[in-house]
Amino acid sequence: MKYYSTNKQAPLATLEEAVVKGLAGDKGLYMPERIVRLDEGTINNMKNQSFHEIACTVAQAFFGEDIETETLNEIVKDTLSFDTPVVNVSENIYSLELFHGPTLAFKDVGGRFMARLLGYFIQKEGLKQVNVLVATSGDTGSAVANGFLGVPGIHVYVLYPKGKVSPIQECQFTTLGQNITALEIDGTFDDCQALVKSAFMDDELNRHMKLTSANSINVARFLPQSFYYFNAYAQLDKLGKADNLVISVPSGNFGNITAGLFAKWMGLPVKRFIAANNRNDVFLEYLRTGIYSPRPSVATIANAMDVGDPSNFARIMDLFDIYGDKHHEICQHITGYRFTDEEIEYTIRYVYENDGYLLDPHGACGYQALIQYALESDETGLFLETAHPAKFKGTVDRILNADIEIPAKLQAFMKGTKQSVELCKDFDAFKSYLMEQ
Repeated sequence: MKYYSTNKQAPLATLEEAVVKGLAGDKGLYMPERIVRLDEGTINNMKNQSFHEIACTVAQAFFGEDIETETLNEIVKDTLSFDTPVVNVSENIYSLELFHGPTLAFKDVGGRFMARLLGYFIQKEGLKQVNVLVATSGDTGSAVANGFLGVPGIHVYVLYPKGKVSPIQECQFTTLGQNITALEIDGTFDDCQALVKSAFMDDELNRHMKLTSANSINVARFLPQSFYYFNAYAQLDKLGKADNLVISVPSGNFGNITAGLFAKWMGLPVKRFIAANNRNDVFLEYLRTGIYSPRPSVATIANAMDVGDPSNFARIMDLFDIYGDKHHEICQHITGYRFTDEEIEYTIRYVYENDGYLLDPHGACGYQALIQYALESDETGLFLETAHPAKFKGTVDRILNADIEIPAKLQAFMKGTKQSVELCKDFDAFKSYLMEQ
């Protein structure tokens, strides 16, 4: 399988080149040259399979031409040491709980898979140290840092916006040490992401050190997120609830919903996706106007979605490239909604008091979008609960006037000592730091 750039100005790359480079030479994002479609029988049989078996089938469709089956299955097995259960919240609305991994966030799947895949290529090719740059608005940094912790030949630099991630999220990547370095940037997530992209384009820096990204920019990070869409469908199919499925995805950098679209292109029967936004709603504006106008992000209580220029918009546009009127076709597949902090808080309170289900601010956007969409009686709504509510304990406690329990996994992170390097958002300062490493 070859991978092309969304900007169409870079040479085709192998899987290894796409994973190790992260970003194409023309600043585009890598895309597989084709999407393998799974037959209906294979998808219908998934209700009889484990998450690991389902993921192996999907991984084989993506990466089977480039990695031996036994090796790929081992990578998948090592990635999925946890499940992603579907839970009935109210009437025909279900939650896909993606917070049962090591850092209690959905990005554990992609982060762990990429760490294993990159480690495989490093060992196979005898590469010297590879340096992973990852910008985070909250959960990406912790998932990637913990996925790569202790992996030989890899050093991870986590760039995060100072004061704009929750204290528990910050603990998950600033207390690890070893091969993980946290860079506290005086700016927004968009500034962090811009620094990462600029680093890839700097010839002097790339001669000095081998760089790659572990954001959803990297195909090895975002493609494995398709695994749990198939697993969710299988669980609902077993319950007889998989027909006319509407999936609501809390959306920031849009890697998660793009992975869902890939699953649909592979044959997963999804009727429609919903992009649930906070106040950072440039994609919703695109759906309404056909014009994409990125702008600086604003801080919200759903901080992992505070993205003003989502990278994966380019991949979404590319998926619909075969259509004459891309905007019209995208609107046929994706609906969008936006929610203020006040609306998010109301949803968390309402669902907890009426259904006894505890939402985090991002999952609350996903749930409320299904309410706004107004499901038909024959439709099933599924929203992605992307992180454990305790990761946002201060916010959730204030909203519910409660003291929610912190899981043992999170408590362990909180016992560590913060280690971070403070930098301004200027690229020259960031480059100078890396040149000294």
